Amino acid sequence: MSRIARFVRITGQVQGVAYRAWTRGEAEKLGLAGWVRNEDDGSVTALFAGEEQAVTRMVTDCWSGPGAAEVRNVEEREAEPPEGTGFEIRH
Repeated sequence: MSRIARFVRITGQVQGVAYRAWTRGEAEKLGLAGWVRNEDDGSVTALFAGEEQAVTRMVTDCWSGPGAAEVRNVEEREAEPPEGTGFEIRH
């Protein structure tokens, strides 16, 4: 299986709705490494690394997010895998 990494930027009503906690939980279920953080412009950014199928699913799931989120867009691009194996919420 191939391992990949993707950087994503999620826009819409994605802060103040537990989007980061949801992302960490979903990423951990899929065995992904990386991080998620809020940005000053109101977006959320994340880096996902792992098996291609799991990363692809996580990026797709970002379009829905937690129940209170209203996602307008998910931008995706290739990225370098992070150092380490865990998934963290960055502040």
